[in-house]
Amino acid sequence: MKNAFAIVTLSALMATHAMAQTPVAPADAAAGPTAAAPTAPQEPDTSKEGAGGDGLPKVELSSDLLYKLTKAEMEFKSGQWQGPYVTMMVAAQQTRDPRLARRASEMALAAKQGSEALAAIRLWRELAPESDEATQFFLGFVVLTDKIEEAEPIFAERLANAPGGARGVALFQMQQILSRSNDKLFAYAMLTRLVQPYLDMFEAHLVLAQGALSLGERERAIREANKALAIKPNSELAVLTLAQVTGEPEAANKVLAAFLQKNPDAVEVRGAYARLLVEQKQLEPAREQFLLLLKSQPDNLGGLYALGIVALQLEDTKGAEQYFKRFLAVLDKSPGDARDPFKALMILSQIAETRGDTAGAIAWLDKVDNSASSGYVEARLRRAQLIARGGNLDAARKALTEIETDDPASQAQVLLVDAQFLRDAGYVQSAYTVLENALLRFPDNPELLYDYALLAERLDKLELMEASLRRVMALAPNNQHAYNALGYSLAERGIRLPEAHALIEKALQMAPGDPFIMDSMGWVQFRMGNLAAAENALRRAYAVRSDPEIAVHLGEVLWQKGDKAEAQKLWREAQGKDPKNDALKSTLARLNVSL
Repeated sequence: MKNAFAIVTLSALMATHAMAQTPVAPADAAAGPTAAAPTAPQEPDTSKEGAGGDGLPKVELSSDLLYKLTKAEMEFKSGQWQGPYVTMMVAAQQTRDPRLARRASEMALAAKQGSEALAAIRLWRELAPESDEATQFFLGFVVLTDKIEEAEPIFAERLANAPGGARGVALFQMQQILSRSNDKLFAYAMLTRLVQPYLDMFEAHLVLAQGALSLGERERAIREANKALAIKPNSELAVLTLAQVTGEPEAANKVLAAFLQKNPDAVEVRGAYARLLVEQKQLEPAREQFLLLLKSQPDNLGGLYALGIVALQLEDTKGAEQYFKRFLAVLDKSPGDARDPFKALMILSQIAETRGDTAGAIAWLDKVDNSASSGYVEARLRRAQLIARGGNLDAARKALTEIETDDPASQAQVLLVDAQFLRDAGYVQSAYTVLENALLRFPDNPELLYDYALLAERLDKLELMEASLRRVMALAPNNQHAYNALGYSLAERGIRLPEAHALIEKALQMAPGDPFIMDSMGWVQFRMGNLAAAENALRRAYAVRSDPEIAVHLGEVLWQKGDKAEAQKLWREAQGKDPKNDALKSTLARLNVSL
């Protein structure tokens, strides 16, 4: 198994620490009511309902009511819903307490009973007509059903009653709720009607643009976004919407660049423009934009992180290191920031490793010392790998035992790495024993099974190897490595060649660009006597990755075809890259070739 340690995935890392998020309509509370966990009933708390403390009824919690509510909660917790739901609804109607209606709605929603949930939410709104939360629940629910028309008068009233400064937010909330409708055309028609009185507001045109875009009506979306920009020419939200709805990166670039010419202090637009340039691989212009942002906001964490990523892509390792160090220093002084420093620490560790500073690489990894960090286990494993690479196997294995995790997948990964350390050090039997014991704890872990199979083959336990690989195929049908490993093993031994070819062909269908699977295909073709097909497959594999073992196989095919000079040239290249390569040594010995 070959493990690669990637420096960055550009889009993912940029997204993780984006300098400025593109403005979006404010999130609403009706994204989907979530059923609360059952709780024991308590005496009504006047601080909890949206109608306000004074709007709640004065309910005497009699022993009879307490018994009924407690019984309902216990039954609901045991898996029943209908009886508890009816109890809550009846109690809500009798006491006129909206909190009981809300609890009934939670029970129905948890039981996936739509009609009952809607009835409870209606009662909740009736009992707490001023509750914005109840209204949001109702709107969010009816929009997702065939009763969407009931939302229109409520939206109209909310927009009409909203103070001038809050109406724009109300428009965005309305558009977000309607965007969840299954009937997009009906929802957009409703949206169009509702915004008619407010077409002098740029927000009205922005919600129309977003709605049109969701329907695929790009031209209308562009028209509406332009209208919004005409009403408010300096609106960053309007120009960002226009850039979004254009649909073409180059057109979006022009829109944002033109806006920045007139509004050089538009921070969010410049951040969006910089990220767009990164996505288009225009790294130097992107760096210029991020530097302009950083000039006005020297401690902007997103900007520092983005500049570090861009510098890496431009192979400016020194610059990347400076930005990531600065990022960590600023983050350390921002205790309220939720960013995880893990990725920056891992990148700095790899930078140090690349220049040969193993101690420095380990020091950066040691800063990922919080087991709550998303990358704690990965950092600890990497630390152990660096120690092992330095030749201290005992210390590396001890470092693995110090990793604290309750996650079964992570525990299995620790055992897998331990076996890899032993295998790489030449202790194949010990590595096999580690995995044999690991599979007693995690019998259905595909990674453990795969490495176990490879070690079984090295110990000539071929039946066990095949059984383990077929178990991997059953557990992870899309694991191309299992198909390739079994196919290659059969081809190497020169047995069941049609089956070997079929297995490798299946692996190649899953991963057509994998050079090692191409190599396997070339090798099975060679074993089947198809020299032309073998050469073609192996040359394609070697073009993708000039690996010594691929060179050994291609060299043998060429040797058999009579092109001994080119075969020897390939073998010399392989020897230069890996003088101790076992496949090369055995091939040269078998063919009695001296380089």
